[in-house]
Amino acid sequence: MHETLTAVLASAGRLLCATFLALSASAYSHDSQSIGWHKASARDAGFSEEALSSIHQDIEDGRYGYIDSFLVARHGKLIFEEYYEHDYPSIYGREANTPGPLVVNDPSGPYNYFNPWWHPYYRNTTLHSMQSVTKSVVSALVGIAISRGEFPDLNTPVLKFFDEASVKHVDQSKRAMTLRDLLTMSDGLLWNENLPYNDPLNSFAVMAQQHNWVQYTLDLPMAREPGSVFNYNSGATLILGHIFRIATGVDIEEYAVKHLFSPLGIADYYWDRTPFGLTDTQEGLYISTRSLAKIAQLFLQEGRWRNEEIIPAAWVQESTAPHYATGAEGEEAYGYLWWSHPYTFEEQNLMAYFGKGFGGQRPVFLPELDLVIVLTGWNILPDQPFFTAMEAVERITAALRED
Repeated sequence: MHETLTAVLASAGRLLCATFLALSASAYSHDSQSIGWHKASARDAGFSEEALSSIHQDIEDGRYGYIDSFLVARHGKLIFEEYYEHDYPSIYGREANTPGPLVVNDPSGPYNYFNPWWHPYYRNTTLHSMQSVTKSVVSALVGIAISRGEFPDLNTPVLKFFDEASVKHVDQSKRAMTLRDLLTMSDGLLWNENLPYNDPLNSFAVMAQQHNWVQYTLDLPMAREPGSVFNYNSGATLILGHIFRIATGVDIEEYAVKHLFSPLGIADYYWDRTPFGLTDTQEGLYISTRSLAKIAQLFLQEGRWRNEEIIPAAWVQESTAPHYATGAEGEEAYGYLWWSHPYTFEEQNLMAYFGKGFGGQRPVFLPELDLVIVLTGWNILPDQPFFTAMEAVERITAALRED
């Protein structure tokens, strides 16, 4: 641990005497690994305390369903942090014991999304399931590996890393699929992840029943030419994770610890594996809210942390740039496993960048405002309310006063 318990409690005691919007004691009990973060008051960071308090109250009142944490940082300092307790064993108790697409294989295992031993927190710790925000972390690792000369050019064909004779439905389109197509979800494979995740026809639900998720995904026939259109495909990131190990000679989890987590001071994490044994690069990472905020802050700072380059700035820019329209309402776009969407602040047209994880995981960074927003939650059924990234951006930027 980077802070002693005495220091944590003393700090919490002082903060309890401060304003409502100072960091709460519950935040410190939730994650004492606060290295790299300093604190500031909401007012000093340019925020209306009343507006942030209103968001916090709406979360407590259930307007956004099951939100587990809400964090805001500006100018590199934490200015708001709250955690919200939910009785998940009771909330999802019936579903946890009911076979279905979100209760994969044995109900005691990690792919039962209603099992409170695994979701949303890992084994009653403060490590929260990131779900598909894992993909955005994978994007960072690919950029690091490229900068170190340990990962091939993104125009390299995917099938170069497989025995073509062992892959089904090989044609010229599949031979043309590149690493870049995997990163941008434009692989062209026949995949439908647009259905609710509790629908057995969702392609992810079908894949989850298989033993070798990489082989299953790669064996699918092609539905369109690679590089032609965005189509969200979690299996594509599993293929990328498999290729990462082959190309670098190192498992991506081990690579992450050495080249990303350790430089950021992230000591506590868990990374799940697929049934085949591969690091689950599409949803398997568990980290704390503060650790997730560090990753968002790292991208906000164009890959630098404490004056050290962790990710090349060029990769940060390229991976968050809008490569493909997603087809969603508005002008949402997709880069290299990161999402983006324009927003307006004081009559300026600006861009928000964020990750998306099943259940409500949302690391958001707004470069022009030097602002990071993090939400975690566990709204995993289709009829539940939700706190979207862009509603969070709208409400939190509206809380900013004139600097």
